[in-house]
Amino acid sequence: MQFNVNDKIIETDEQGFLLDPDDWNEDFARALAQRDGVELYVDHWELIWYFREYYQECQSLPTMRKMVLELGKHRGPHFSDRKAYEKHIYGLFPAGPVYEICKLAGLPMPQPDT
Repeated sequence: MQFNVNDKIIETDEQGFLLDPDDWNEDFARALAQRDGVELYVDHWELIWYFREYYQECQSLPTMRKMVLELGKHRGPHFSDRKAYEKHIYGLFPAGPVYEICKLAGLPMPQPDT
């Protein structure tokens, strides 16, 4: 697939994952989200940036469990319950949070155990 973002053609595989991770930018994420019918809000961006930073530091993708444990405790008392925060994340990305966040963040496709 191809996306025209800011007069630059960006190539993805059939599922929307970037062929060249260096092509990622926020405008690409917005274009991909729009194609998928998702409007990105602050909570979406928080997760996208968390994944990008985690991947840069660790050269691996965070698991759902790791994400919920690390971010949930910072979201305040409403999300101190892991299940409540996990439910919130699934509300943002109902098709599969780790998969969708990786795609929007320009990261590799997660393996089944992620």
